[in-house]
Order: sequence, then C-alpha cells, then structure tokens
Amino acid sequence: MTELIFVIEEAPEGGYIARALGESIFTQGENMDELHKNIREAVRCHFDEGKGPAILRLHFVRDETLAL
Repeated sequence: MTELIFVIEEAPEGGYIARALGESIFTQGENMDELHKNIREAVRCHFDEGKGPAILRLHFVRDETLAL
C-alpha cells in the first residue's frame, strides 16, 4: 500500500473528524495540528511496522447550504 485516503469533516461540536477509506481507522482533533498528529498515530497503531502507507492523503468535505 502506497497511499491511504482520509475523509475529513468538521465535527458538529467543533474540531475535525477523520476516517480512512478502506480501513477501520477513525480519529479526531480539536485543530489541524492535533488532527495531523492523531492521524499519524492512528495509522502507526493500525499497521505493523513497514506495512503501512507511505502517503496519507486528506480529503476535506464541507457542507454548505444556500438559500434561494
């Protein structure tokens, strides 16, 4: 595996939630620095050493509502 994609969403209570596509990895952070740290830590814990991805790609999803 060379790359793992995370979907990042704003949490309703503040901060961010991250979930990996294709793996059971979920984490959160109060700000972007904490989120980055927590994602790296979660990936290290999930995979055996040397078996994890080389690249972590973060895909940000944001909902917007427009009134007509």
